[in-house]
Amino acid sequence: MRAPLTTVFGAVLAMCLSPAAGAQWIKLPTPGVPRTPNGDVDLSAPAPRMPDGKPDLSGIWGWQPGRYIGTVAADLKPDDVTPWARDLVARRMEGLGKDDPSNFGCLPQGPRMNLFAPIPAKIVQTRQLVVILSEDLTYRQIFLDGRALPTNLDPSFMGYSIGKWDGDTLVVETIGFKDRTWLDFSGLPHTEALHITERIRRTTFGHLQIEETVDDPAVFKKPVTVMLGAQFVPDTELLEFVCAENEKSRAHIVGSAAELMKKDLEKAVKVAPEILATYVGVYDLRLPENPTTPMLIPMTLDGDHLLLGGGPLVPFSETTFSGMGGRVEVVKDASGAVTHLLIRIVEGELKAVRVAK
Repeated sequence: MRAPLTTVFGAVLAMCLSPAAGAQWIKLPTPGVPRTPNGDVDLSAPAPRMPDGKPDLSGIWGWQPGRYIGTVAADLKPDDVTPWARDLVARRMEGLGKDDPSNFGCLPQGPRMNLFAPIPAKIVQTRQLVVILSEDLTYRQIFLDGRALPTNLDPSFMGYSIGKWDGDTLVVETIGFKDRTWLDFSGLPHTEALHITERIRRTTFGHLQIEETVDDPAVFKKPVTVMLGAQFVPDTELLEFVCAENEKSRAHIVGSAAELMKKDLEKAVKVAPEILATYVGVYDLRLPENPTTPMLIPMTLDGDHLLLGGGPLVPFSETTFSGMGGRVEVVKDASGAVTHLLIRIVEGELKAVRVAK
């Protein structure tokens, strides 16, 4: 679903980057991991196993949302989302995301911790329990002791999860979410009927493959399945951050998305589509708090409009655009080939290297 769910994701992404910048220990080698001759962690080594033979998912992981960066609805058509949910997304994004209960209200992330939180998370696995810890103090418990999902429960921010092994795949079912949180960073809502099924495989030492199926009949007209990944984050440790100051920032977010877009369009210039087409590709963005894990962002061309991560870029020149919550500059080498993007937001400058055309 290209619009309106992804059109202002950049602004929301910028909001969620700032709290964790620099939140890593320095020079803390992870013991007991396979390494290459030059000392790097061998991410392609075989996945470790528990004493009972099951894959061991333990470690610090950086999520890789792929094409679903920011929204679970990337593959959907507008009519696949119910009208009330579409209208609510539009209102939330028109308000520049300032009603986000986690980024500005400091509430737990809720179900989007499973999907899109761009900060590292630690998995701790025992025979009967998997615990997932996030740097923002959100946590999940997945019970592996054979219990069933409860039939009468009080909804909670993180829901209630049970898991079982299907061969080398951990199958997790989660229900019982409070409806106060957002489903993703695009502003999609969820109800207390939300049911999430995850299939998690550790394919190598350094990679997780995650299939997520989101079922909420009040929001989606059919269950939605997305494929995500995660990469092992070595030689570091979690360092907590709390968004206590963000609540004060809410009052300073004024205006609307339409007003900002209008101001940008007043400064916009016309760039030939054949020039914009040379920028199309996949860009590797490394967040400051997780520099070892690539977050691949697609740049696409829709007619004569350039999109980055599904959000529109408004051209101010042939190489400078408004988008992603700030300014985006296309950088070329001496031969004129695009090498990377510089994304300038209020917290600083991010570099996204072009890795594919």
